[in-house]
Amino acid sequence: MWRWFAAGPGSTSQASPGLAQVMPLADTMRHAMEDEWTCEVLVVGGSLGGVAAASQAMRAGAQTCLIEVSPWLGGQISTQGVSAIDESRLVRRSQNTSESWRELKQLISQQVVDLPAWVGPSQPVSELNSCWVGPLCFPPEAGALAAEELLTLSQKQAPDSRWATGTAFKSIDLDESGRNITAVHAIRRIPRSEDYMPRGRLWEELPVWYSWSDDDTFRKVPLRLVPPEDKPWVVIDATDTGELVAWADVPYRLGSESWQTTGEWDASERDNPDCTQAFTFTFAMALADDGGASQQHLRQFKPDYNFEEHWESYSLEAFPMYSGRSFFNYRRIISLAQNSPTAGTPVLGDVTMVNWHPGNDWNLMDPPLILNRDRLQETQQFDNWMGGMSISALRHGAIHALLFSRWLIETQAQPDKPLSLLFNGAPMGTETGLSMMPYFREGRRILGRPAYGEAEFMVKQADMRLDHAGGRDLKPTSVAVAHYDMDIHGCRYRNWTPSYEASSAPTNEKNVRPTHIPLESLIPQDIDNLMVGGKALAVTHIANSVTRIHQGEWNIGGAAGATAGWIVTQAPELSPAEIVPRGQIGALQAHMREQGLQTHW
Repeated sequence: MWRWFAAGPGSTSQASPGLAQVMPLADTMRHAMEDEWTCEVLVVGGSLGGVAAASQAMRAGAQTCLIEVSPWLGGQISTQGVSAIDESRLVRRSQNTSESWRELKQLISQQVVDLPAWVGPSQPVSELNSCWVGPLCFPPEAGALAAEELLTLSQKQAPDSRWATGTAFKSIDLDESGRNITAVHAIRRIPRSEDYMPRGRLWEELPVWYSWSDDDTFRKVPLRLVPPEDKPWVVIDATDTGELVAWADVPYRLGSESWQTTGEWDASERDNPDCTQAFTFTFAMALADDGGASQQHLRQFKPDYNFEEHWESYSLEAFPMYSGRSFFNYRRIISLAQNSPTAGTPVLGDVTMVNWHPGNDWNLMDPPLILNRDRLQETQQFDNWMGGMSISALRHGAIHALLFSRWLIETQAQPDKPLSLLFNGAPMGTETGLSMMPYFREGRRILGRPAYGEAEFMVKQADMRLDHAGGRDLKPTSVAVAHYDMDIHGCRYRNWTPSYEASSAPTNEKNVRPTHIPLESLIPQDIDNLMVGGKALAVTHIANSVTRIHQGEWNIGGAAGATAGWIVTQAPELSPAEIVPRGQIGALQAHMREQGLQTHW
């Protein structure tokens, strides 16, 4: 199930803003061993937005590199297992979407996926699709295959481009001014066995993935990514957690903000950087009898918190388990009969992907998942980057998800509807049956440069709400569009002390306008050749609840990639931050529309 994609011919010695650093001797020695890739556009992170960014940069003719730490490309649609396209009702009804987004969905629907032997022969996604969360549900591997196919098609416009999974970001070099990235360092891991399968124990795997050292499972290859000699390049952080943003220490926010900080009507009473939205390890359940193998497998996982505390938190709410508008049909990724997802009943062999709020969501901040700047310093990650996440939080969330699958089997299975967890292979591609990575709803979010009357620009709640005064017209510099419910999967502490979540902010999409994402929200402070191509854009905690969904992330990533490609091929004298002041936003928007992107609703 693991793949390393490389199409065509890819520590630290810098002082990041506010952080004086000295390269360790070990890193100096590694430089002599590094493989080197050259590219005009570098995308760090093969998330959904990262794939869009790399695709659009290549279609502009820019030599592009893409690196991704996990085994598959695609983020939400693959490694994170959220393989169910979730669009707003307005978007689905109007079909007011970009050509680029429609192309991705078409590629996914055409993928042929290998089904478990007891289900039947391989079939295309279009012959298995029937769920009610959205227009397209599919096994996660189909998302990874579609992402690779899209990049291969886009590579025709930039033949020397290349990409690789299994490649962890480690650090950057800056020029003497500290304002331009001159190199990015990474570490590739090459499995020693052709039969390698991710364990699905990210709390154990992540330290190995970021380590420089070889081990029994992987051979490690240091990688240095640089621009062509005497040419400009643009680097895009398309990681879901804002890894490069954090390491470079550019100004960003983390967690929920107070109304004093943002001026938002429904912001919380206090800032709480620990309060990011809940993350979720997804898994797949089959309507099948595996003779108790799932239960035996699941009994090996013991929670650090009290077992009953997990068990009592699970609920289907008011939804039926099987028939009609049910839990099983909600994100059904394999429907053998393709019957109605809102009126039918699943048949034996059907499979559902589970991403459920009172189930496998993990919202506790004991400890928080995303490490803030102080914790990054405490863990010495500015010297040796290890992903910027809490290993303990990953373990808590993973065990909570596995226990939810056990709860479903033990409380919801019926004699004629046996349930089993799919593990040791398809569709999640891991030994445990969990998604390779969690679904990250929120990570670090940059503070933009001065724009639209703000010294530190961010898209805010009022910019999105139809029923709130004070919203700004962001259309003049718009490069993407997002629309969805204002949907916040909140945070809490285990002892129920105040979390300072924006608990009054969620609202139905009828109160949310199609939101224009301005170019300024993709450009961080301090570093001039860096952009954001995903969830780390300049939005508040509340606004992130709209932009984090599949289509929004895709549009944002595509905009970043198209901008970077346009700069290096058509406007090399410009940095991203100079496009608007120099009156070139109209030319950029025209370029984006020519590339099949949507700049305006």
